[in-house]
Amino acid sequence: MSVTASKQLSKGQQKDIQEAISKYEEFVTNTLKPDLEQTLEQRDIVYTRMTEYLKLKTHVDAIKTQDLQELETKVDLGSSFYVKAFVPDTKYLFVNVGFGFHLEMTLDEANTFIDEKVQSLEKLADKYTQQASEIRARIQLVYNALMEGVNSE
Repeated sequence: MSVTASKQLSKGQQKDIQEAISKYEEFVTNTLKPDLEQTLEQRDIVYTRMTEYLKLKTHVDAIKTQDLQELETKVDLGSSFYVKAFVPDTKYLFVNVGFGFHLEMTLDEANTFIDEKVQSLEKLADKYTQQASEIRARIQLVYNALMEGVNSE
């Protein structure tokens, strides 16, 4: 709009435009940005789980390569509190399969399970990344619309 056209807007129309802009800004701030943060947090949790499984795979491979029959290690009890642990037989290990369940597996079974689990987690992480991209696009769309509205006044 030209300067003359802008002056022709009544105070009521200007107020309506300002209210609409405020609603869109509020939508971005109160809805889209928290959704984006939550999605990225969920993706980070998935990446953390993937990292834990990949560490386990590295340890399993080390046990197999070095042909360890027994193992002395440290176990994290939580909050970075470690205790020494002795594993008298490394033929089997317990793997967290989800929902609080642990299964006893051979080293080969554990490797197969880990590969499948990591692949599944990668798909989940990709889903969260796609959702985050869509939310970012919506945020950008709203900001572009606001800029057009402000520039056209």
